[in-house]
Amino acid sequence: MEALPKSRLLRFVEQAMHVARRAVARYSSKFSKRRYTLHQHIVLLCLKVRKNTTYRALLDKLIEMPRIRSALNLSVTLLPTNGVVGIDASGFDRSHASKHYTKRTKLTIQQLKLHFS
Repeated sequence: MEALPKSRLLRFVEQAMHVARRAVARYSSKFSKRRYTLHQHIVLLCLKVRKNTTYRALLDKLIEMPRIRSALNLSVTLLPTNGVVGIDASGFDRSHASKHYTKRTKLTIQQLKLHFS
């Protein structure tokens, strides 16, 4: 059986991964849990923008795209399949939100920053 040709999306992911590897370090700090690389996060954010989708929908699509997962060095076991998941690359903890700013803008933070370990 002949191998399938590379799709435009697969070529995009491979190119984005190549650029990300050249642009940033593998991990954000020496204290990183080293489960995912910054390269994978960057490419996932690029995919989210390109596909104009939500994180949850992107996760569902990744589960069904083995060649894309392979290009990102992700496995299905690394992808959470239930619950609410979001990629937060800000590095800020919600508990450090400025009380003055939230009071002045009448902002109520009702979200939790979660990660799976």
